[in-house]
Amino acid sequence: MNYVGIDIGSTASKVVILDEGKESIIHKKVMPSGWNSKETSEIIKNWIGELGFNRNDISIVATGYGRVSVPYADKTITEITCHGKGANFLREGDMTVIDIGGQDTKIIQIKNGQVMDFIMNDKCSAGTGKFLEIMANRLGLTLEEMFDYAEEGTEIKISSTCTVFAESEVISLMGKGTSRQDIAAGVVNSICAKVVSLANRKPSREQYFLTGGFSDSKYMIDELTKRLGTQVYTDEDARFAGAIGAGLLA
Repeated sequence: MNYVGIDIGSTASKVVILDEGKESIIHKKVMPSGWNSKETSEIIKNWIGELGFNRNDISIVATGYGRVSVPYADKTITEITCHGKGANFLREGDMTVIDIGGQDTKIIQIKNGQVMDFIMNDKCSAGTGKFLEIMANRLGLTLEEMFDYAEEGTEIKISSTCTVFAESEVISLMGKGTSRQDIAAGVVNSICAKVVSLANRKPSREQYFLTGGFSDSKYMIDELTKRLGTQVYTDEDARFAGAIGAGLLA
């Protein structure tokens, strides 16, 4: 028996297949979620079949924004539980997990391998991946370029807490001839400030662990570390944390 975790997020979908002992990842895949989660789930189903797995020989758990769109899953589990389990698989010890997703940001506290508490920003896109995507598009940059430009720039304050008003603020800065590097630094640091503000609403644990699509950004990790006053850790598979947790719970 192998174990499959499917995490269909609002922006990206992640899949992992664990070995029989649930000790290592033997296959993984990330893809855009697209406009229809059900179609995405079918693409994932075909990919699993192409790898040679028989449906009777695997157990599947779905999580994330589009978990209800995976009809062939044996069960669905909330992303809070799966992200906590997956983060603990990647890094042991008590920790606060920071997951910056496309539509929300989650702060999850782990103790003795279990989720003890959590808080989410799911009412506004400011402080999420969607905020950065909108601003990157406005600046004519990819998300990867956004971090590169931010690293070269000098932070300017983006004062608006609403994505719509912040976009207007960015347009105004562009009109004044402010460099893209400085605007990028302002945008990324604005996200970091909102994430840290959310994290500070919960007691600090021994360590912080960043998951999600920005977990491979050194700039983001360094900025969060500076603002939190303690090292923020991550892992090369941190963006798969939700899928890993789902696989472990299969």
